Amino acid sequence: MKTPQASANGDRDGLFAEIRKLWPAAKGSVAEIRKPCVRPGCRACAEGRKHRAFILSYKEGTRRRCLYVAAEGVAALRRAIANGRRIEQLLSQAGARLVLRQRRPR
Repeated sequence: MKTPQASANGDRDGLFAEIRKLWPAAKGSVAEIRKPCVRPGCRACAEGRKHRAFILSYKEGTRRRCLYVAAEGVAALRRAIANGRRIEQLLSQAGARLVLRQRRPR
């Protein structure tokens, strides 16, 4: 039977290996927005269509922040956000395993 320490090291190594596979990772959300441009006489803006842009919304401490994202980078950023969510799931599962391992058998 494995000792608790050996089991914890195995869990840690497995968790780190899983996280390495999921890199790059990010936390936040990507949204498509429409905004007017600064060019006078822009047909798209005059017709109310405006211009497509993407923003990353994320938290910095307790404040919500936004950054513009180039259209070419949106797909990669969405994959990184999905990876970040998977890493959060893995960490939650690791926490539950830690508590269960520390419990005394009845």
